[in-house]
Amino acid sequence: MNGVTIVTDPVWANRLGTVKRLTRPGIPLSDMPDVDIVLISHSHYDHLNFASIRKLKGNPRIFVPIGLGRLFRKKGIENVVECSWWQEKHYNKITLTFVPAQHWTRRSLFDMNTSHWGGWIIQADGKPTFYFAGDSGYFRGFKEIGEHFSIDYALLPIGAYEPKWFMGPQHITPEEAVQAFIDCKAETFIPMHYGTFPLADDTPEEALDRLLAEWTRHQLDDERLKLLKLGELLHCD
Repeated sequence: MNGVTIVTDPVWANRLGTVKRLTRPGIPLSDMPDVDIVLISHSHYDHLNFASIRKLKGNPRIFVPIGLGRLFRKKGIENVVECSWWQEKHYNKITLTFVPAQHWTRRSLFDMNTSHWGGWIIQADGKPTFYFAGDSGYFRGFKEIGEHFSIDYALLPIGAYEPKWFMGPQHITPEEAVQAFIDCKAETFIPMHYGTFPLADDTPEEALDRLLAEWTRHQLDDERLKLLKLGELLHCD
């Protein structure tokens, strides 16, 4: 966008502790161009991997939830900007807005919810508007975000939702993801967060099947749903 390369929650790690990656990254790290902006949604290990960030080419500016900057500086990464919910930041005529989510965060025994969590709205004049939701349970904030922004592309999570009694407050189901898409009034839905690491009892295949069934139930236009293969490019201009 505007000649700026933006990466969200970059994780090229093959393992998260004992959890092994299900699929290879869609783009090998060696094939990545210089990165200008990194957007972090929250501090969970499947969204924030310092080894991957350090290996990115270029000198990216990293936008993070408030409370997380101290950890980056402790790791020796200084080009960090902290954001609160609804706060705007600007980079090369691109507007970045940190928006709410229903989630939580923790990386150790002693840092429970000491930093925030959320999603990002990416805007530029004459360009499509993107909504990267990060992780979230279903909440009224999706409607509120849709009232504040005219969203062209919504990247919404559809995986890691079982068992529902435990995962429900923090991860939307595929059915809830469709409702979140309707709530935020986006034009196009790009599903994410369903095939990288085995984080719950559901499977990527089940997540997609349930998403497609719910999409059909709502009689939504198939052209508005983009099921991208790993590494597939989507031209959005």
